[in-house]
Amino acid sequence: MKSFDALVSEAEAADVSGWGFDWLAGRASEERPSWGYARLLAQRLASVESALDLDTGGGEVLAEAPRFPPRMYAIEAWAPNASKARERLGARGVQVVQVAADSALPFADASFELVTSRHPVRPDWLEIHRVLQPGGHYFAQHVGLASAFELIEHFLGPLPAERRLRDPREEAAAAHATGLTVTDLRTACCRMVFHDVGAVVWILRKCVWWVPDFSVSRYRDALMALDRQMRQGEPFVAHSTRHLIEARR
Repeated sequence: MKSFDALVSEAEAADVSGWGFDWLAGRASEERPSWGYARLLAQRLASVESALDLDTGGGEVLAEAPRFPPRMYAIEAWAPNASKARERLGARGVQVVQVAADSALPFADASFELVTSRHPVRPDWLEIHRVLQPGGHYFAQHVGLASAFELIEHFLGPLPAERRLRDPREEAAAAHATGLTVTDLRTACCRMVFHDVGAVVWILRKCVWWVPDFSVSRYRDALMALDRQMRQGEPFVAHSTRHLIEARR
């Protein structure tokens, strides 16, 4: 294994734009939920005439679909990701729109048969309801309760209040309160394994909301503790939580 400083420097220099995780190959792994979101998404996109993908990132997941509806839009708030999404999806006819975070969706009422998202930042149920056509569906995979908190709390300490956020039952209730009918709700807990400290640095640079004040200099001691553990042959294990949710207007 490379030295601590070499691993950290390599991770700090690596690209973290977009929503791909190929850089972690051989350094970290994460189980996936059994339902196979990308496959289910592709099936739904092939069956409608209009769709909107929220928080599309660099369009990586959306691009896995072999067929898009005639009217396909995607929105993204972060400019580097929006640019990547246009490069990846534009030639296939997808209209990628950059929006301000937490802004209203720039579409008329009842614009889409299908609204989708993989790991939305904060689902705005009122806006989702508004842009869905009557009988239309919201189909998404959300991040769940205390996802990756073993890693997050290694740096920030116990976060009891934050552990209660993103409760799938509360999200379903919030969707119902806007007039949507939740037709499917499934949950999964998936094992995450980190084999070197560079993988940890990279993921914290990419998922900036996990440890918002993260820098190597600020958390050097915590990183070195992880590095010692990994060099003794003990990878760092955390768990991601996900829920699949489908709702109908």
